[in-house]
Amino acid sequence: MKNRILPGILACVLFLLILPVAGEMIGGGGGWIRVDCNVDGAAVSFNGEHKGITSGGSLTVPVYTTGTPYTSFTVSKSGYTTYSGGLTMPAEGQTVTVYATLNPVYTPTTSPPVRHGSLSVESSPAGADIYLDGSYRGRAPLTISGLWPGDYTVSAEMSGYRTYTTTTSISSDTHSSVYCPLSPISTSGALYILSTPSDATVMLDGMYKGRTPLTISNVAAGSHILQLDSPNYYDWKSSVEVPEGGTRTVSATLNPMPSSSTGWIYVSSSPGGASVTLDGNAAGQTPVSGSLKLSSVAAGDHTVALDRTGYKRFTAKTSVSPNTVSEVSAVLVPESAPSGTGSMSVSSNPSGANILVDNNFIGISPLTAHDITAGEHIVTFRMDGYQDYSASALVNAGTTSTVSAALLPVTPTPKSPAFVPTVLLGLVILGFILLRKPE
Repeated sequence: MKNRILPGILACVLFLLILPVAGEMIGGGGGWIRVDCNVDGAAVSFNGEHKGITSGGSLTVPVYTTGTPYTSFTVSKSGYTTYSGGLTMPAEGQTVTVYATLNPVYTPTTSPPVRHGSLSVESSPAGADIYLDGSYRGRAPLTISGLWPGDYTVSAEMSGYRTYTTTTSISSDTHSSVYCPLSPISTSGALYILSTPSDATVMLDGMYKGRTPLTISNVAAGSHILQLDSPNYYDWKSSVEVPEGGTRTVSATLNPMPSSSTGWIYVSSSPGGASVTLDGNAAGQTPVSGSLKLSSVAAGDHTVALDRTGYKRFTAKTSVSPNTVSEVSAVLVPESAPSGTGSMSVSSNPSGANILVDNNFIGISPLTAHDITAGEHIVTFRMDGYQDYSASALVNAGTTSTVSAALLPVTPTPKSPAFVPTVLLGLVILGFILLRKPE
């Protein structure tokens, strides 16, 4: 019976001795060690432990950052010299990269050994990431040693600059140099504009820029609308592409208009909404912003009149030349303040809005307000969850004016999570209880 119990006791003791050591080696957090090698199919070992075979120029090995650290690595392959080096363990979630270069083993049956060359790489500006045949080698300026004779592709990359790529040749026992000038990436370009005839007005995306010949700088790269105008010529309009960091030349030929004995009159008013007559004939109404265009107006002198309720009549004389534009700009003068009172019918969609007339609250829509002084008033609609809306309304004595509005909802603003104040309140109550707890 004793012979059976003794081996069991010894096995338990041995298991308890091994368990803490194994737990310490496993560790907790994880990272990676990447081994870059110039030869595929090479065996990689850490502290003598086989970890895998290189493929595609590298091997990435996951490691425990809190376990037993690896301090050295070897890379070997039959027919090549073995490479050894030191290791630094990565922090949790990080990757440490090491490089290994394997050289063929010289034997009497092969050609005489080929000596290595080296390469220096500089960039302007300095600090570009340098890649040799697609493999990252560091930041410029740097020197890369142990290169076999042959052709290599060198690439320099830096944020905000275009990638520069070139090729170079490495010879045995020689040192080569590569200089990588980087060009900044520009998001703007320029336009150089010529026209026939010259001195044409240039509009870019509806904005006046000057007269031809003209260079426009700092134009955002991409598509733009270019328009050229000249008296007695048809407008020229086209879409143009502005290159990044370059200049686009545009040469425009404007077509002449046929001879004509008519021109144009542009009429504007402040405020807008005035009725326009030309030589006593109704010609339209001025817009709120912009001008009313009167076309095919016979050359010669004309009378333009503007009328708007509540304002004095405006009259002006203007002369029109063939194929030219004349302008009439009127500032309307209010008449004396109207007397008497009228009514105002106000509605909104949705209903229930607070209504203010000249910033004085008069009720909730829909409503009809009486005894409103004749004249112009500012009506404001105000409702929670909707944007304020204001409009001008004219009230005439003894009549009812109608004002309506479709209210637009306010875009909601993101709110803080509701649980935050609840958690804070709970912490305050818990602290109070702990302070009151008897010792």
